[in-house]
Amino acid sequence: MAEPPILSWEGLGLQQGSGWLFGAPDTGGLDLHVGPRDRLALIGRNGAGKTTLLRLIAGRIDADRGERKIKPGTRIVLLEQEPDFSPYKTLMDFALSGKEAPQQHEVESIAGQLGIDMAREAATASGGEKRRAALARALAQDPNLLLLDEPTNHLDLSAIEWLEGWLERYRGAFFVISHDRTFLKRLTRSTLWLDRGSLRRKDIGFGGYEAWEEQVYAEEARAAEKLDAKLKIEAHWLERGVTARRKRNMGRLEKLHVMRAQRAAMLSPAGTAKLQLNADQEFKSKSVIVAENVSKSFGERQIIRNFSLRIQRGDRIGLVGGNGTGKTTLLKLLTKELEPDSGEVTHARTLTGVTIDQQRSLLTPQRRVRDVLAEGGDWIDVRGNRKHVQAYLKDFLFDPSLVDARVGTLSGGEQSRLLLAREFARTSSLLVLDEPTNDLDLETLDLLQEIIADYDGTVLIVSHDRDFLDRTVTITLGLDGSGKVDVVAGGYEDWQKQRRERSSPPPTPPTGGRGARIARAEGEASRSGMGSKKLSYKDQRDYELLPQRIEVLETAIARGESILSDPDLYASDPQKFANITKGIENARAEKDAAEERWFELAERVEG
Repeated sequence: MAEPPILSWEGLGLQQGSGWLFGAPDTGGLDLHVGPRDRLALIGRNGAGKTTLLRLIAGRIDADRGERKIKPGTRIVLLEQEPDFSPYKTLMDFALSGKEAPQQHEVESIAGQLGIDMAREAATASGGEKRRAALARALAQDPNLLLLDEPTNHLDLSAIEWLEGWLERYRGAFFVISHDRTFLKRLTRSTLWLDRGSLRRKDIGFGGYEAWEEQVYAEEARAAEKLDAKLKIEAHWLERGVTARRKRNMGRLEKLHVMRAQRAAMLSPAGTAKLQLNADQEFKSKSVIVAENVSKSFGERQIIRNFSLRIQRGDRIGLVGGNGTGKTTLLKLLTKELEPDSGEVTHARTLTGVTIDQQRSLLTPQRRVRDVLAEGGDWIDVRGNRKHVQAYLKDFLFDPSLVDARVGTLSGGEQSRLLLAREFARTSSLLVLDEPTNDLDLETLDLLQEIIADYDGTVLIVSHDRDFLDRTVTITLGLDGSGKVDVVAGGYEDWQKQRRERSSPPPTPPTGGRGARIARAEGEASRSGMGSKKLSYKDQRDYELLPQRIEVLETAIARGESILSDPDLYASDPQKFANITKGIENARAEKDAAEERWFELAERVEG
């Protein structure tokens, strides 16, 4: 039997300016019901109102219409995308502020796991340190409903994996807004889609979202056939552009795999030895950055040790690793912003670079969009070609009517997209992208993937977005802080696979995840012999067999979501789409019940 909701909202509506952001009266408003253990992905285009909806749920702002009901005793905590640290001297002062401040020892416990010194002065803390402090504050409040707005922004890979493990163990409900597809696929069980003022819900995780989106757009397109042709074009240009772009990107992924295979042959010692002389000369002539035996130290710590790589025109290079492992140092060495202690970095004479680092602070709130792109005019030079500024806005998923909007009225994600539009217009043969995915919606990430794939030059990308790297780069440079740089043909998962194969014995599951908890508890019970003493025969059988069943269910869910990711499935076989969707829902329900049962037994064993 389904548990009653801990929060519900009937007929929710909010005005923005002279219109309605969502829930206009003629639509009946938004209806929202949150169960005590919901894991919800909140999806929507930049500017749709996702952050605003979270603030409404948290009670930070008031709605213009609708009835809000909350189960007594429910504690709702919001992790804001950009919390204000300015009034506080230290990170701990920030964490202990507010009417419902957490206990200091709880903050310190979580901060210790995240590796953040809460005594650090807030004014000098980095973006990553502030994000970890905000997480420590939010998680330490022991919420029943946790609202997460871009929680992985500024976090390194180890912190993201720690947060994934914490949320897997978390017994309450959560909403999450995120551009990190891997994060969403691993954690969410239902999807809320905020789209053009309405809110849709489907009880499938994010892995099935894109197929669902295609289904909705296909149904709308069929309905639009009955409309006036001009109206149809105006209403659906963006949706058609998004779906077509996604299909084109699937083709680009195939091309990417071919490029990775070619680079793997060039990178491997055996493959290089087999190259004919003319091919080797051609390879060298295409090289735009050559690093030879490069090393760099700061004090006694060696950051980069004996690194060599010949980067070709057209390579897409991803730099990955935890904070402090040397990604920024290696990037600066490759772009010659920093001189090596030994070795040499050489650039081709024709190399001209553009750096995009998502610094929205460079945008003046009172400037208009056309001022940013075209110095106030109607035309913009896009890599040597003249284009009307409104047509160029459309290329970057903006409504062309926003050409005279003030920058300050745009959402954070829209401002990031505007920066991308400005920088990509410049003529260059090298793009340097520093965390380019922060604050971008999923459609813009698809667009960015397309632009990078079609870019004629070379791309260097620093990112913690695992899915984005897997879809984009041909070579991954992986750093672990030891000074050694792994050079892998492929993306993030290819680097992880190489690390796993190199490890002996194989690495244990991430600390704090469900798999790790099950494995630890099983091992402790086996060593102590406590399981058979505390459990009945049936309980003991469940305790021993449920982990295997959970693993089977997780595999089935992943397989189903992979099938649903095919955008053509619904159109070609709607019954199969429906059957797989239902199967995923059943498997998730069984998995959740199995995990709850196993945790109860584990607590008895451990107790």
